Amino acid sequence: MIHFSRLRSWTLLGGAAALGFVLVGQPAQAHGLAHGGLSYGFLHPITGVDHLLLLIGVGAAASYVSAQLLLWGLAGAVLGGLAGAMGFTMPFAEVLAALAISAVALLILNAHRESRSPGLAFGGGLVAAAVALHGALHGGEAPVDASAFGWWAGALAASVLVSGGSFLLMRRLPLAWTTRLALLLAVLGGALALVPLAAQAG
Repeated sequence: MIHFSRLRSWTLLGGAAALGFVLVGQPAQAHGLAHGGLSYGFLHPITGVDHLLLLIGVGAAASYVSAQLLLWGLAGAVLGGLAGAMGFTMPFAEVLAALAISAVALLILNAHRESRSPGLAFGGGLVAAAVALHGALHGGEAPVDASAFGWWAGALAASVLVSGGSFLLMRRLPLAWTTRLALLLAVLGGALALVPLAAQAG
């Protein structure tokens, strides 16, 4: 007879894999000039698969390593958003944004393999850098008219909701589920990195 906890783990893994295939079938990035307003800002971080997966990954990493990673992520979002709004750009930003998902996931997997958490400075720095990269993309897309404040408030609220929800959920589940989720995120991040490269090659 299959042990009930093992059955639950495989059920979660299967469901996560199915969700991953559904997400990959959606547009990989929701980047481009954004519309204004609170509702548009709220939807913006969660309508692009890359942003959504990173937010989930940050919450999962915080649940596995330290809740303080959420604060590092928030700092990265603010700094990256300001940099993007001021016109900061970098080559291969879409590719790096996708690989940032894998980097956060590998932080979890490495902590699991080493059976100890990484230093908070290293883990926090990695999460802040990953989120800052995505924040810079958001900043470059944000409206610049009177609706900008509402847009940013909505984007921040959605980001906190997804990362915080992921954190709370994974804290209530066995650690093995977090590592399986991290493995899925690492693979999906690598797959998403190929999308802009394939578009350029085409």
